[in-house]
Amino acid sequence: MPSSFRVLSVIPPMTQLNTPYPSTAYLTGFLRSQGVDAVQEDLALALVLALLSPAGLDRLREQAEALPPARHTAQIQQFLAEFSRYRATIGPVIRFLQGGDATLAHRINTRSLLPEGARFASIDAYPDADEGDPLAWAFGVLGLQDRARHLATLYLNDLADVLREAVDPRFEFVRYAEKLATSQPHFDPLAQALAAPLNLVDETLVALTEGMLARHQPQLVLLSVPFPGAMYAALRIAQTLKARRPDLPIALGGGFVNTELRELAEPRLFDFVDYVTLDAGERPLLALLAHLQGQRSRQRLVRTFVREADSGAVRYINFVEPDVPFEQVGTPTWDGLPLGQYLSLLDMLNPMNRLWSDGRWNKLTVAHGCYWKKCSFCDVSLDYIGRYETASATVLADRMAAIVAETGQTGFHFVDEAAPPKALKALATELLQRDMAVSWWGNIRFEKTFTPDLCQLLADSGCVAISGGLEVASDRLLTLMKKGVSVEQVARVTKGFADAGVLVHAYLMYGFPTQTLQDTVDALEYVRQLFENGCIHSGFFHRFACTVHSPVGLAPQDYGIRLLPLPEGRFAKNDVGFVDPTGVDHDALGIGLKKAIYNYMHGIALDEDVRHWFAHMPGKVPKATVNRHRIARALSQPI
Repeated sequence: MPSSFRVLSVIPPMTQLNTPYPSTAYLTGFLRSQGVDAVQEDLALALVLALLSPAGLDRLREQAEALPPARHTAQIQQFLAEFSRYRATIGPVIRFLQGGDATLAHRINTRSLLPEGARFASIDAYPDADEGDPLAWAFGVLGLQDRARHLATLYLNDLADVLREAVDPRFEFVRYAEKLATSQPHFDPLAQALAAPLNLVDETLVALTEGMLARHQPQLVLLSVPFPGAMYAALRIAQTLKARRPDLPIALGGGFVNTELRELAEPRLFDFVDYVTLDAGERPLLALLAHLQGQRSRQRLVRTFVREADSGAVRYINFVEPDVPFEQVGTPTWDGLPLGQYLSLLDMLNPMNRLWSDGRWNKLTVAHGCYWKKCSFCDVSLDYIGRYETASATVLADRMAAIVAETGQTGFHFVDEAAPPKALKALATELLQRDMAVSWWGNIRFEKTFTPDLCQLLADSGCVAISGGLEVASDRLLTLMKKGVSVEQVARVTKGFADAGVLVHAYLMYGFPTQTLQDTVDALEYVRQLFENGCIHSGFFHRFACTVHSPVGLAPQDYGIRLLPLPEGRFAKNDVGFVDPTGVDHDALGIGLKKAIYNYMHGIALDEDVRHWFAHMPGKVPKATVNRHRIARALSQPI
């Protein structure tokens, strides 16, 4: 492959602000291992830094002042009234969140440096808020840096609110314009948004794209779209590139494409991009590069959508070739990304959520796919779950050592759907043998293989946190889900990790097919006991969503539900509505579940009847059928 053929991989807005999303690092590392001149850019971070700068705020003020008085919301009025303070503090606050000025924390914590908008009102609503110091419950007397990061994050969220109210109602730091793409059967909303006049956010992104193009002069651009909240910006970037260099090939891929565009038939998407690839990107990219250099016909592309020049129809081409083995995909590289400019935010005071947003973690995969691949709510039919491949502990440790040498960062986030216990044990042993001082966290299944001894071994190797799916905390529903665990087993595994000093987070679910009100009350009682007994430290309830690629979506009759017809369309397809004959008001239950988990994480109301959290619901809520000491008894029994 000639080195002059340059490939540019781009992270479009929005993904994460504390650390690079890993897709471009994976692709760039792999392409360089194949001798390709590969570079990468994070336009998500660049866009936020440009908007949240003195010059960016000047332009935001111009936009806000030009609005008719009727559109001057309380947030906009506060921004304009305090503009001089915002402009004076934005640079120092950004530097502080980038780790460049730690002493500023003292001034931030006085609550007199930063202007405070509506987001700061939430502070007084925190549990056990002290009138003199409402943040004392969370940070105590000595939590100087964390407290200041939280206040600085609220300050940025205030500015994001102003951007949303004055410039672009779709603006978010993470889910930017995601409704234009999420399970959207028609391309019309995206097409209309992309044809609309540019707003301040668009103009800033266009300028950044032009600068990127001038710097790199690529022969191929790869747009990685992991979430629907990055699709609009990706196409705005593509639109800009095509306007400046119409012949520049652009390929689209990533998690959103792999899940929601598998039946793509919308030709208008190809007004912006030339190729859309599915699943693991290495093999399709090698085929595409060979094709673009005249070494391979178009008919031999791999897992790639194109638009036919004569008919204008979308065509899927898949010349079947084996994927690149996981052991041979190379080491991710963050070379070219501004690692010192990412923002360590502290938004939600959930101990696991802060790992997502606070600090710069090197993202790495222990294994491709999921070794279990049976859970009925999961997209087990897709490649990112269904194709399971591992690499040796030696290869993984070598990758980690190379990444530490390149980045200077020793923290790792293993981004597996469920990291396999056998591989983690081997990796932990290898890390200890090498005396590698690293920290790591990731997602697992709470299965019995994780004995107390293994939990301690993992902790000794650097494991600081573990997350896993308890889901509905009901043995009946866990069996229906084919989760392969029981509630008591989860209790023993989580307690093993907690006793080893590892932070334990539980993913919790409600609204699963056939889940009754009684099931939900019992599940919350189990969760209460898990917190009470020190098994888990953090948790989050999310509403079950049925997807077309999951076992529930593929065989709804097995789960006692009826799917609602999907609307006709040629674009995205993922979530599908369903009718559950139980008729339970899961939305109302969700309010109580989320209040309960928030308080349990802060040690509040652990001795109260769980029905307390559903007092807002009409009718009688049944008493939990679970013995209040069920988890304690399970933990006291020998394994």
